Amino acid sequence: MERPYVIGITGGTGSGKTRFLNTLLNDFKHHQVTCLSQDDYYRPREHQLVDKNGEYNFDRPESIDFDHFASDLQTLLSGKAVEKMEYTFNNPEAEPSVIIRKPAPVILVEGIFVLHYKKIVELLDLKIFIDAKDYIKLQRRLKRDREERGYDADDVLYKYENHIMPSYQKYIEPYKESADLVVPNNSDFQKALDVVRAFIASKLMVTNPEF
Repeated sequence: MERPYVIGITGGTGSGKTRFLNTLLNDFKHHQVTCLSQDDYYRPREHQLVDKNGEYNFDRPESIDFDHFASDLQTLLSGKAVEKMEYTFNNPEAEPSVIIRKPAPVILVEGIFVLHYKKIVELLDLKIFIDAKDYIKLQRRLKRDREERGYDADDVLYKYENHIMPSYQKYIEPYKESADLVVPNNSDFQKALDVVRAFIASKLMVTNPEF
């Protein structure tokens, strides 16, 4: 059995990396492309760091159970499925579902810290960095957190200034230079998406000529 090809997709919050990931997943069948998202590996709230104002900080590498993340990626690489409870971002109204990821010839690994953690980086064959201007990322974060997570604007702005941007500058942006592909996404990433889609298709042709 040929080893699956692993693509890491990263970038700052609001850069569009999750949409990039989901678009690719929708373009291929489940047995062709699978994924692991860092968002499913947050540690429980009681294990998160607290800032000087008593606010939980979910935007540091320590917020993620990277050992579990890397272990599940290794399991997929070995040809076995992984099962994980969905992380609901502390939303008491959300009912978590069971996430099952089955092995596939191409594995997409997405998250803001995927290039920071050595055990993950060592397993990546291609590193993609989705980039966008800071004010655009903030606008997207405000919209997402209001609509999907029920956070008010003041809370989002506080976290963006005190947690998100310091973390981005220290733990995310420095890895842009080591990425194999940097995708600007201030308005649209369609052309870059077309290139990556064609590349994945070529990988699938190698592993399965009948693709």
